[in-house]
Amino acid sequence: MQALLAAGMTPEDHLLDIGCGSLRLGHKAVPYLDPGHYWGTDASLALMRHGRRTELPDPDRLSEDHLIEDSTFAFPGIPDTITLALAFGVFTHLPHAALQAALQNLRRFPNLRAALFTVFLSDAQGPTRQPDGVVTHPDRPPYHVPEAAIRDTITQAGFTPTRLPMLLPRGQVLWTAT
Repeated sequence: MQALLAAGMTPEDHLLDIGCGSLRLGHKAVPYLDPGHYWGTDASLALMRHGRRTELPDPDRLSEDHLIEDSTFAFPGIPDTITLALAFGVFTHLPHAALQAALQNLRRFPNLRAALFTVFLSDAQGPTRQPDGVVTHPDRPPYHVPEAAIRDTITQAGFTPTRLPMLLPRGQVLWTAT
């Protein structure tokens, strides 16, 4: 929520929570946003449904059809009204091609102001110990990616990259694609 509020999120925004899982952000965002303005995607519909039932103070505030099973970042059924997107801790566990696909597919949202996402950074060809001790890899989870590759991926998708200074758990780096 802190990152989204710092990016200017208001209750009127339409948020796409990519890789929302059991609604660890959704349990805060759904009550904050105007009704119907939260959409979540994840590879597991069962996990999202469980989160809706158990994590939300008022499950009726989030229509179940706003939870979309999507493991390829195609965003099926998500309306064009999306203004902000967030993928926190998603691309740290997937190959870089997943971020490339997600950014390309986010281009279809005409009202999107920004997409925020986290990654681990390193130019190393092998395992790297991040500042908080987690070991990342170029070829298996948790993944790290060179900063230049992140900038190129964002730019190639038609966005402007910004590395944000916010300190995040486990040494993740927060980026905004605007």
